[in-house]
Amino acid sequence: MVESARALGTFHDDPVGLVTACRRVVSRQITAGGLWWVCSRLLCAPDPFSEVQAIIEAVEDDTTARSLTLALDPEATVVVLGWPPVVADALVRRGSGETLVVDASNEGSGLVRYLDGHRVDAVDVPLSGLGAAVTAADVLVVEPVAASPSGVLAVSGSLAAAAVAKRSDVSVWCAVGRGRALPARVWDALMSRWDVSDEPWESEEEVVPLDLIDIVVGPDGTLDASAIGSLVDCPIAPELFKADIT
Repeated sequence: MVESARALGTFHDDPVGLVTACRRVVSRQITAGGLWWVCSRLLCAPDPFSEVQAIIEAVEDDTTARSLTLALDPEATVVVLGWPPVVADALVRRGSGETLVVDASNEGSGLVRYLDGHRVDAVDVPLSGLGAAVTAADVLVVEPVAASPSGVLAVSGSLAAAAVAKRSDVSVWCAVGRGRALPARVWDALMSRWDVSDEPWESEEEVVPLDLIDIVVGPDGTLDASAIGSLVDCPIAPELFKADIT
């Protein structure tokens, strides 16, 4: 997000160019909620040049990982999918307990090596072992690429993991980093342009309904899942809702 904000900031004195650049950014990375947040802020800012610095500070000062570290039981067994960066940071900060890493998107093995390098006890779990890993854990932590008051968009496998967790009385947490929570209109625009109708099982992300999530962790601590809307700090830029630019 920081790099994108800096690049888009070069259009601070070219309003038309900024709109075009922002529309192109979200068109090429439709599911990246953080980029919708960056572009929305820049397009709605009276001074895009100053807004770039405000965005950078907000991202760099994000305390979601610290909040998650404090909220997790030090000895709890945590299961995660793929390589969620905020959650990975929190697990390194925690240092103790066991982490079961499901190899979603072929990123799990890399996370295991990363955690091992920081002396965090981590187990590499093949995707076929997702259900067993969830039932063996104390808490499932999902990190979405985008979130809304109706659901979250996370790495494929998260929906199955959350459903198994609910069935097995395993708590489902959702770590929503800065810029991932979007207002309903922006979320609807993202979803309308995210086309997985032909072969949805091949998509890299999937929607997890909010009723499968117990706790949301944001920069200021934990919330009930129903309060996820309080994390939304993204303005609405209608310019982003128009047809794609490639």
